[in-house]
Amino acid sequence: MKLVLMGTNAFVVPMFEKIADAGHEIMAVFTRAPKPVGRKKVLTPSPVHAWADARGIPVFHNVREYDMHPDMVVVVSYGAILRDNVLDSAPCINIHPSDLPKYRGPSPIRTAIYNGDSASAVCLMQITAELDAGDVYMRHAFEIGENDTNEMVEARVSEIGGEMLVEYLANPAEFAPVPQHGTPTFTRKFTGSDEIIDWARSPREIHNQIRAIGAGRTKINGIDVKILQTRVVNDKLEILRLQPAGKKPMDWKSFVNGLRGAEIKIGE
Repeated sequence: MKLVLMGTNAFVVPMFEKIADAGHEIMAVFTRAPKPVGRKKVLTPSPVHAWADARGIPVFHNVREYDMHPDMVVVVSYGAILRDNVLDSAPCINIHPSDLPKYRGPSPIRTAIYNGDSASAVCLMQITAELDAGDVYMRHAFEIGENDTNEMVEARVSEIGGEMLVEYLANPAEFAPVPQHGTPTFTRKFTGSDEIIDWARSPREIHNQIRAIGAGRTKINGIDVKILQTRVVNDKLEILRLQPAGKKPMDWKSFVNGLRGAEIKIGE
């Protein structure tokens, strides 16, 4: 099957690798343009761009200039709205990591973890002009553990999504489209302000915030810190790893030892 792939983030790469290994002809990859990264602002291609280069696959950045006619377009975490020039060129499918119509939009995995959900799903769906509203061809449920992080769930979704894509692309006619049922909910992009910890929230809510976003910012004894890992034991939040400003990540015991017996004041 002749395919065009569209995606950007690192967790997309294993899915695209499975598609390529299945023997499909990949005509092109569309991904975001290289961006400046780090203090030196080094222009860096997206993980999907780097993967395509290594495979010798043509890479394009401007989807508005798309003018191809593959058998199918496969989209995973691309980050751009598709217009008629793509939608009318071939059937377009998408891997969306939520139990649609729940959590449409840009951050379904982070939102599920942030909200403390214990389960979600991966949907292989038809792309339509309306955001994440297309019919679903395949749905695979999975559990989210109470200490699972965004990175861990992304890895699980990557494995499940890759298997779903290979199965579907082998014979699309076997899978009947099923309309989404229920009232949709929508996610938003998380920003740096979402890292700030509000200590009036419950231990479980703070724990979910940190494992969803990857860090929680606060002060401890007047020191700016990022809390990197926590757990909840007997309804109390335990800090496992953190990173003081200007220093390397460390465990909680090492940080406390550095306070030299001072009374611990969290949030101050």
